[in-house]
Amino acid sequence: MNEPMRATTAAYEQTVRSTLALAGEFDDADWERPTECPGWTVKDQLSHLVGVELELLGDPAPDIDVPDFDHIRNDFGRAMEKAVHARRPVPGPAVAAELADVLERRLAQLPGIDPDLAVTLPDGNEGTYAHLVKFRAMDCWTHEQDIRRAVGRPGNLDAPAAQCFWELLSKGLPIIVARRAKAEPGQTVAFRTSDPLDLYVGVHVDEDGRGRWTDPATSTTELAMDWETYVRLTTGRCTPDAVTVDITGDRALASRILSNMGIMI
Repeated sequence: MNEPMRATTAAYEQTVRSTLALAGEFDDADWERPTECPGWTVKDQLSHLVGVELELLGDPAPDIDVPDFDHIRNDFGRAMEKAVHARRPVPGPAVAAELADVLERRLAQLPGIDPDLAVTLPDGNEGTYAHLVKFRAMDCWTHEQDIRRAVGRPGNLDAPAAQCFWELLSKGLPIIVARRAKAEPGQTVAFRTSDPLDLYVGVHVDEDGRGRWTDPATSTTELAMDWETYVRLTTGRCTPDAVTVDITGDRALASRILSNMGIMI
């Protein structure tokens, strides 16, 4: 492994082990609690993690027919549902045990993979396997937080994988401001997060209508929120009216931004 892949592998391992430790506290009711992912319970979230990791290990996907659930929007969603639906009759602790086994298999596999191996990333772009592991750390942490909110046990918000989340998802902010929210040329929007991650960035819209990073201190509009609110909005887990965001400046622009914050849904 090179150093970037070693760091993201450690982040991936930390969040999966944190999820497994949390699952060890669940009672029967906890496994069946609904999460902010439509149609998925707490157990379904773990089943999803198992399915993705098994695919990366090269294991065949379950050969089952998936019903036309309302929460399935496309072929990709149907493919992701296979691992979840196959485990719906399986008790939650057994799914957790499977995830624990899959984790150990993946940790044994990863050192033998070339970090520079060319792969297709989850966002459809081409990249390296080291970058794919960063996506896995981000995704596993995102689902850990889905689970924690569902069972009312917050924690691990400032995990190493949270930094992976920020680095991957923040790349969409210039597009959100300039294209989705249609900020006017010359406008600058700052995003501030806190508790527990203190982040402060700015996006300026050039004369050609493109967003670019800039000094947030020059902003004409600012959106300030806690870190978990930022995570929920950018993953499409909630609508703006479900959270608290402090706005200064152009409130109409801020409203358009918040309504278009969902990057990873």
